Amino acid sequence: MTFTHERPPFQADERTALIGWLDLQRQILRWKCEGLSEADAHRSVVPSSPAMTMAGLISHMRWVEHTWLEVMFLDGDETPNPSFGEEDEDADWRTDGTTLKQLLADYEAQCARSNEIVAAASLDDIGRNDHRAAKANLRWMLIHLVEETGRHAGHADIVRELLDGSKGYY
Repeated sequence: MTFTHERPPFQADERTALIGWLDLQRQILRWKCEGLSEADAHRSVVPSSPAMTMAGLISHMRWVEHTWLEVMFLDGDETPNPSFGEEDEDADWRTDGTTLKQLLADYEAQCARSNEIVAAASLDDIGRNDHRAAKANLRWMLIHLVEETGRHAGHADIVRELLDGSKGYY
């Protein structure tokens, strides 16, 4: 992947700005994975958070996108999403030997699906799921996704630097 680090236009409408910032943070996450060995992608460097690996970050963010747009917004099927299991609160971070390449492909597909959902709806539409958080409108959910993706892109900065010394926002 070629990282372009393009911000949305300064005079963008609300939808373009929201998706533009979200797409930028998604690109940063993927960029932070470029050139990693499979071993490093799955290596924990934060002793107090062993699930926070580069592979774990990508897995988690794939399921975050699914949670907010497919489940909370559309009231879709939650069963494939490990976030909804009650046995392990970090289940969506666990990669069970899945390669980084596959995790990135799954994340890319989920982001594309998320963008399709957003394109077909009004920012004022309310989530359809019965969960309390689903009572938010799509605008709120997108702002939350920008926040969470940006926060985890920052984690990826730190994890990558601890893995091999690579750093930089752009």
